[in-house]
Amino acid sequence: MRSHTLVVLVEDKPGVMNRIVSLFRQRGFNIDSIAVGHTENPGLSRITLVAKGDDRKIEQLVKQLYKVLEVIKITDVTDENLIQRELALIKVNATERTRSDIMRLVSDVYRARIVDAAPDSMVIEVTGPPEKIESLITLIRPYGIKELARTGVVAMARGGRAVAIGQPEVVA
Repeated sequence: MRSHTLVVLVEDKPGVMNRIVSLFRQRGFNIDSIAVGHTENPGLSRITLVAKGDDRKIEQLVKQLYKVLEVIKITDVTDENLIQRELALIKVNATERTRSDIMRLVSDVYRARIVDAAPDSMVIEVTGPPEKIESLITLIRPYGIKELARTGVVAMARGGRAVAIGQPEVVA
């Protein structure tokens, strides 16, 4: 089983997200990451989903997703040369003694930002590939993480190739 990144273009209508997530649930898939937002085309949204599964099961899931009326296009970008980004906000314990160490680690090593500071904590904003965020979380954990919020992965193929709107591709 490997991680698959699917980009799903859908009509921006109420209930679409619920129907898509329900298909994953019904087929026993756990969604590792999900991010949704408007596209350059009014009335369309782009959903980026990351889930683990073997190629055959993912292919079957894609066929089922196409049965959702509002689904326009699904692209499995797993094997593409991708740009993947995620945003995380991490609230970490910070004392007078640890504050400078945290600030140095955050800004010098990870090029992240401190977006809030209180007498007993700091909030770190970090963006980048999921591996970068995981790495920062691992290094900051000994200070004591109070709260963590992650957006989920958004992905786009590098270069001129775009996820085009069109009819489902038939695989022979």
